[in-house]
Amino acid sequence: MKKMIALVCLGLATAVSTPAFAGAQQEKMKACNVEAKGMKGQERKDFMKKCLKKDYVLKSAAAKTEPAAKPSQKEKMKSCNAEAKSKKLKGDDRKKFMSSCLKG
Repeated sequence: MKKMIALVCLGLATAVSTPAFAGAQQEKMKACNVEAKGMKGQERKDFMKKCLKKDYVLKSAAAKTEPAAKPSQKEKMKSCNAEAKSKKLKGDDRKKFMSSCLKG
């Protein structure tokens, strides 16, 4: 009976974990297929082989990791206010600083 319970638990653990590991590989396969669009024959085979390796960085993944080109106005305002506060600026000095900070 104990052996049966152990086998059931082992089978359940394997059944649950396998799709989780397969999911990442399937996602990478989908992304590689998108990048390989338009390729045919040996060129496609070579690309897919290279793309599915662990150390290959997908173009779509690289694009996601690049920082945003410019911050929003709200983000600029927060950072400029924080900097002006840390510099303890007041009055005209603060206005001049805020104006230049928000422009550039």
